[in-house]
Amino acid sequence: MSTGGPVKLLLFDIDGTLIATDEAGLLGFTRALRDAFDAEDDLSRVDFAGATDGDIIRQLFALHGIEMVPQNLDLFRAAYFPALTEILPQRQGRVLPGVLPLLEALAGRDDVQLGLLTGNFAESARLKLVHYGLWDYFPFGAFADDSMERNDLGPVALQRAREFRAGAEFEPARDAWIIGDTPKDIACARAFGARVLSVATGRHRMEQLAPHAPDHVLPDLAQTTQAIELLLG
Repeated sequence: MSTGGPVKLLLFDIDGTLIATDEAGLLGFTRALRDAFDAEDDLSRVDFAGATDGDIIRQLFALHGIEMVPQNLDLFRAAYFPALTEILPQRQGRVLPGVLPLLEALAGRDDVQLGLLTGNFAESARLKLVHYGLWDYFPFGAFADDSMERNDLGPVALQRAREFRAGAEFEPARDAWIIGDTPKDIACARAFGARVLSVATGRHRMEQLAPHAPDHVLPDLAQTTQAIELLLG
């Protein structure tokens, strides 16, 4: 559908928004820490919700006295991606309610551009979304490879959207939305002037998300028509 008007840039978080992996990521981090550094940790002291993969590794390294230097990060990543590949099919994960119908409805529209804004590394994002059949909906994204700080990722996503859709300016306040499940997604949207649709499909309930003042909050994405009206209205 071609409108000739502005294109809406819809940037989706992954974990807790598009999919639930049944802790595949957590288990992958646990195994990578053990395999790369012979260290054991149940990750109960790590704040996962909305954190980037780089920030999670930074927390783990601090807890275990591992220096946060590029060679150690490379060692961890080299252990993490194979672990995640092996663990994903062993877990009872799923695509979250309404996600597939929503993406199907949006993907064919000329007035919509889908992308990712996620705390995952690009490779962990790819592994997860390929496993759940969602990767091909998202031609670009902003990832933990770009910054360990989630609030830095909005401008990266904007630049990649502008490059992908040559000629589309994507004014954040008018055109850009983040769809996510944590207060950190809300803060990230505000950091670059975008709007945010919060969904209570992760660890935070609607009443926990609402005080952070998202533009809208839904229990999930199962009401496709309502979600589209909110994002494109």
